[in-house]
Amino acid sequence: GGFGARHFQGILLFVGMMINYFQRVDISAAIVPMTQSTAGAPFYEWSVSEKSLILSSFFWGYVVSQVPAGLLAKRFGAQVVLGSATVIGGILCFFHPMAANSGVESVCILRVITGLAQGAVYPCVHTLLAKWVPRTERGFLTTGIYSGAQFGTAIILVTSGFIFESSMGWPGLFHISGGLSIGWALLFFWQGANEPATARRISNSEREYIESLTGSSSSTQSLPVPWMSIFRSPAFYGLLAAHCGFTWGFYTLLTEMPTYMSHVLQLDVKSNAFLSSLPYFAMGILCLVVSPISDLLINRGTITITTARKLFNSIGQWGPMACLIGLGYMSADEKTWAILLLTLAVGINAGCSCGYLINHIDLSPNFAGPMMGVTNGIAGITSIVAPLVVGAILTNEDDPNQWRLVFFITGGVYLVCNSLFLLFGKATVQPWNEPPTMNSTMTLRNHLENDSKTIAPTSDKDNRF
Repeated sequence: GGFGARHFQGILLFVGMMINYFQRVDISAAIVPMTQSTAGAPFYEWSVSEKSLILSSFFWGYVVSQVPAGLLAKRFGAQVVLGSATVIGGILCFFHPMAANSGVESVCILRVITGLAQGAVYPCVHTLLAKWVPRTERGFLTTGIYSGAQFGTAIILVTSGFIFESSMGWPGLFHISGGLSIGWALLFFWQGANEPATARRISNSEREYIESLTGSSSSTQSLPVPWMSIFRSPAFYGLLAAHCGFTWGFYTLLTEMPTYMSHVLQLDVKSNAFLSSLPYFAMGILCLVVSPISDLLINRGTITITTARKLFNSIGQWGPMACLIGLGYMSADEKTWAILLLTLAVGINAGCSCGYLINHIDLSPNFAGPMMGVTNGIAGITSIVAPLVVGAILTNEDDPNQWRLVFFITGGVYLVCNSLFLLFGKATVQPWNEPPTMNSTMTLRNHLENDSKTIAPTSDKDNRF
């Protein structure tokens, strides 16, 4: 009980997620003033397709580095890899204004390298979570840390309007992101830890408590990743589908919402910046509401872990699907309704944080990092394709009918992907989590039983899935 080392690590990682999202989202916010003549700051006449290219180029690097980052984190420890990646991304922030001066190609190259560095974030954080988070608190701590992504997005979108209008202009956004990144990384090198065993300040009782409830063995650095078993596992493909669906929807909205608000709803840049951030605050707050509910239902034995993951993932993808269908029928006259639906469409995504997002750790505490690398890498491809699909549909950014098609396609992706998760998803520790030597039927049976009952009393409903 009380505030322990795991909570301190959690807060560090929450802030780290927030700052790493500054590096990722600053271009989405800045691209509006970068292409409009505002007093004092330089501006560039980039076409719609050049802007789409700049927004998607981040993901070319991001996709490539996921799996290598997961393996590096496993080999050298996630603390070093995550800290270094954040420093590199922070330094790159300072070069954005110079790159913009020399043209679209330079900006794209810089975004690709930023993506390469950012690719380390999720696999590293997942590796750390598998070591630090007891499974009784998996929903709340994991979701709390990852909600840093939403709060980071929201904060950038809110403050960007003020930064753009200050004497710094839009370059200020990149300078602030860069400075904060380097500052956080130094703190994390000093105070972060790969696992409870190497933490600076932790009580013996807390260390034993965490180690008994994570199911991640301390010798994992030497275990080979069982790639063949992972790629033959139906539960892995269910998880992959859910991850792809979430990413498609989330990035379509993240990259296109400012455009939709200024062209269809006809809102100006400053109110646009505030309203664009609203959905991410909603999602961040809902993450913190949903996750304790999920943990409570599981720890009381009301529903199995598998049922919980599927239930919350369905809320998180089918809820937004309904909102997007409604949004397809809105025009500038129904601004308030449109903004409400957009806020809900992103906000209800929070359900996924207790769905697919923790599922890697459910399936395999030992290999959660490398698995996150694979699913986030493949899902990352959808975040390249999604803005390009939108770019192909939107020949006229003011036409609500074209936006309707964009929203319907996104809804369709949610429908298909979550259905696959319902069909194939599981939340029990998979046999391949353990090294072959320990694979006596006994340990295996213990693991499966521990997981499906969690800490709860046994009952027949555990056997339904």
